[in-house]
Amino acid sequence: MKKTLMVFDFDHTVVDDNSDTWVFRCLPDQTLPDSVKNTYTKGHWTEFMSRVMKYIGDQQVSPDRVRSVLETIPFTPGMTDLLTFISEHKNTTDCIVISDANTMFIGWILHASGLQAAVDQVFSNPAEVNDLGYMELQHHHSHDCKRCAANLCKRKVLEQYLSEQSDRGVEYERVFYAGDGGNDLCPALCLRGHDVVMPRRGYALEKLLAKLQNQQNNASLRAKVIVWDSGTDILEELKASIQL
Repeated sequence: MKKTLMVFDFDHTVVDDNSDTWVFRCLPDQTLPDSVKNTYTKGHWTEFMSRVMKYIGDQQVSPDRVRSVLETIPFTPGMTDLLTFISEHKNTTDCIVISDANTMFIGWILHASGLQAAVDQVFSNPAEVNDLGYMELQHHHSHDCKRCAANLCKRKVLEQYLSEQSDRGVEYERVFYAGDGGNDLCPALCLRGHDVVMPRRGYALEKLLAKLQNQQNNASLRAKVIVWDSGTDILEELKASIQL
């Protein structure tokens, strides 16, 4: 069975902000103290967010309060129309999210919007509320990719998903990958010539892809690159692909 696969990053792609930093709004001063903020080291965001979650719990902010704050994060313009379209065309289109946020935040936000039906699977860092009412966070997986942070290689996730789908008899005529960040470059490099990588205009992924395209004899990037400003741009490409 031939289908189209839509792959999304989440922060600054599906939603128009960073869900991990949006959560700071649940704190009394709506900001982290320097004692927590200054513990971040590059490439170790997930460990940093584990400390943030512990700090939130120490301030006796309940998970319900965190959820209510996260549910106010804005969706990127045009994205709700795009996800609604996908949910109405599940016979032709599969959709997954691969994100360096966490499963709990993403699930809460999608359910609050009523758009969870569009997304078949979410691949992100596992999160849960423990018996003490604290939110806990883990790495999504381990990998040996030198390009990606230790907790998540999006290329490994995408390649494994495509392999498992193939084993089920599902082949994708075209894969669309929409993202914004530097960690979206690695999965873009495993896409085929007839697939499409869609970087958000003005963000890191667009600049990284442009740099690759400008290199002579560049063979690492095969997919077509289409820059997007809103979910409407992605929707138009998706509609054209499935010939509606």
